[in-house]
Amino acid sequence: MSNVVKRFLNDPELLLNSVGEGIYGFDLSGNAVFINPAAERMTGWTADDLLGKKIHQYHHHSHADGTPYPADECQIYCTMFDGKHRHIKDEVFWRKDGSCFAVEYTSTPVYREGELIGAVAIFRDVSKQHDTERALRDALSQVQCLSEQLKDENSYLLSELNADWQDSGLVGSSHVFQKMLEQIKLVSKTDSNVLILGENGTGKELVARNLHRLSNRESMPFVKVNCAAFTPSLLESELFGHEKGAFTGANDKRKGRFELADKGTIFLDEIGELPLEAQSKLLRVLQEREFERVGGSVTLSVDIRVIAATNRDLWSMVESGSFRMDLYYRLNVFPIKVPALRERKEDISVLCANLISQLNIRLGKQLKGVAKETLNKLQAYDWPGNIRELQNILEREAILGNHRLLHLSQPLLSDDNIHQNGSLLLADAERSHICSVLKLCEWRVAGEKGAAHKLGLPESTLRSKMKKLGIARNSRYIATVR
Repeated sequence: MSNVVKRFLNDPELLLNSVGEGIYGFDLSGNAVFINPAAERMTGWTADDLLGKKIHQYHHHSHADGTPYPADECQIYCTMFDGKHRHIKDEVFWRKDGSCFAVEYTSTPVYREGELIGAVAIFRDVSKQHDTERALRDALSQVQCLSEQLKDENSYLLSELNADWQDSGLVGSSHVFQKMLEQIKLVSKTDSNVLILGENGTGKELVARNLHRLSNRESMPFVKVNCAAFTPSLLESELFGHEKGAFTGANDKRKGRFELADKGTIFLDEIGELPLEAQSKLLRVLQEREFERVGGSVTLSVDIRVIAATNRDLWSMVESGSFRMDLYYRLNVFPIKVPALRERKEDISVLCANLISQLNIRLGKQLKGVAKETLNKLQAYDWPGNIRELQNILEREAILGNHRLLHLSQPLLSDDNIHQNGSLLLADAERSHICSVLKLCEWRVAGEKGAAHKLGLPESTLRSKMKKLGIARNSRYIATVR
């Protein structure tokens, strides 16, 4: 055993004086009988100041807030009376200079030959630890506040983003949809040709209109041409106009859509239906911005921005020879893919809110939204008819329902009911919707209480749809509609 160890064992006071914690020894009267140097350094009170005196009166007499700390409540004194060991946190000792510091201490009874003769208090300054804990709590609180703030800001930004597009009908926060909106913003300020790709009912025309709305041509005309709506012989006249007497029935000179769109935007919807002959003439307009009216010899110049849309695979049509390759490349300068509804199902809730707000205005309703169970069903459905199908279903339920929340009155069609090309589904959905409204209106078509008014359609259009879909009051199909 080394001499140093022997010395410590033979002189316990030397050991107590070397430790870093403050140590006080008390007799049963609460008077100090031992004070080590660490206690002197921490408190500023020397052994000469405190030996033989009641230390509680010097630096344990009040709490941190200044309220009195009675001696009979002092945990060190309590140990002297009951002989129990105590571990105390969250108290303060007062220094000689009047300042205080946080302490953690133990109060241990001292026995001699089985008799309680006093107590020993061992304490340490935990101010830095408390400061660190307080700083950590403040930091965590600040992080929580910032997190809530960011959450609120994110919600605000999403609502602001949707607000920017609210009037346009283009709403959604899904990644694939937001990516499309960024593409629209990116190309809208240019005059580049845009080819909009997407299934029926996804909102390709909305994209085209917003490309025009955000462009520098906003104040100029936006002219739409449905390339599938005209026969090949009439389409050329629609696009380029005709001179008087150019063909039978051409009793007057007429401007074509390209001429009407001068300085603005022309939207060629269903461009895949354009006949090859018309494709050649369209290519010339795209290349030279010049054309002649049908039956005319004067070359006209136009300044237009061309936006085309299709649900067909144009490249397959190029490979099969039904679509010109040079026209394809002219149109496909900046393609924008409009995602199908099944690819952005997380947007269904916000789409429902947007569509319902429109229905409230059009139908004079006060609908609050969609029932949660119904929303779950809508989000589980694959939507072959896309947003157009969703709009039809919501409108049908808005007309039939009597509640503030929309509920499905009929099950959504399952995959087994869907025709491979989707056309049968859309026809059935439209037929079912029109029949439901007709029954609600007691088969009145015209007038304020008629189905045409409730559907927001001209009377002639509704009658045309009824004829096309085979809707008659006593038809076999009607008997199956509930």
